[in-house]
Amino acid sequence: MFTGLVETSGTLRRSDRRGPGARLAIGAPAALVAELVLGESVAVDGACLTVVHAAGDAFEVDASAETLARTTLGERRPGDPIHLERALRVGDRLGGHIVSGHVDATGRIRARRPLGDALLVAIAAPPDVRKFLVPKGSIAVDGVSLTVNGVDDEGFDVVLIPHTQGVVHLGRKQPGDRVNLEADLLGKYVERLLQWREGPSGGIDMDMLARNGFLK
Repeated sequence: MFTGLVETSGTLRRSDRRGPGARLAIGAPAALVAELVLGESVAVDGACLTVVHAAGDAFEVDASAETLARTTLGERRPGDPIHLERALRVGDRLGGHIVSGHVDATGRIRARRPLGDALLVAIAAPPDVRKFLVPKGSIAVDGVSLTVNGVDDEGFDVVLIPHTQGVVHLGRKQPGDRVNLEADLLGKYVERLLQWREGPSGGIDMDMLARNGFLK
């Protein structure tokens, strides 16, 4: 699990295709690499990947065909910046929101414009992500925990404050650029619960609410 608070940025050094998947070599601060252990999870632009090698100022992860198809990692080129976050430790502050590192889909930057010192970024999102969006709710964009500023029929927009712009590379994204999206995990569980309730019992109605103690 992650929080969506980017720990640092790395740089893609190499992407070696291995059958339908790929091994990614990522340059990162030596202090971070020194703490990595084989088999641990790191969120790489929001995708939870497993460390398979770490030495000096770089580490390697394997990306499956599913990961390459569902995220933007397959189109990254050497030199591209990469958001990095190590897994949440028990006792850490949850400063962002609960992020699983399982990217739901990709979106595209629709527009961007200054908003004082901040930057408003509009992002197109597919229906499978839009259904979980609510104003002032949470979403992870390239692994960054952000607050949804507004929602419309095409997607949503977020506001990047100056601090965020200085820490992550989203502020450099241009219209048309793709980004990884992960909807709020709690919203997914609520949807699943409602789907289960809509099974043989006939769905949610006043009788069902009364039977389960929601009505007196």
